[in-house]
Amino acid sequence: MIQLTRTDAKNIGFKKLVGMLDAELTVIDGDDHDFYDQYNGISDIKYAVVACQDDLPVSCGAIKPFDEITVEVKRMYTTVEARGKGVASKVLAELEAWASEMSFTQIILETGKRQQDAVRLYEKNGYTRIPNYGPYVNVENSVCFKKVLS
Repeated sequence: MIQLTRTDAKNIGFKKLVGMLDAELTVIDGDDHDFYDQYNGISDIKYAVVACQDDLPVSCGAIKPFDEITVEVKRMYTTVEARGKGVASKVLAELEAWASEMSFTQIILETGKRQQDAVRLYEKNGYTRIPNYGPYVNVENSVCFKKVLS
């Protein structure tokens, strides 16, 4: 059974999963990794969700305020063993619920075109592609998404 926990960037499971994410992205992004890494620090993340199975962290994600009505999804990751089982969708739904509870009305995110599993995850969960925003404008490998929260 999957247990979701709302936490922050100080959570040990969250830190462990983010370390695994960074290791994977270093390979996927290659020379582009340093560019993306500068926007993915976790020290200012106050809203993180960790999914555990049998007390082991298997998936995570976070949100941070982008503007007065928008939060941005950050640091989504699911271990290889837990992929394809709907865990990431549960984490994403919990982040969306948390954002709604805090009166945010929309959620945005950036992922890489090379991360096709991530692209499919967001499309499957009702996110629509938008023009690249902020530091991702004119970045060839970036694809950005948005979802209006109900």
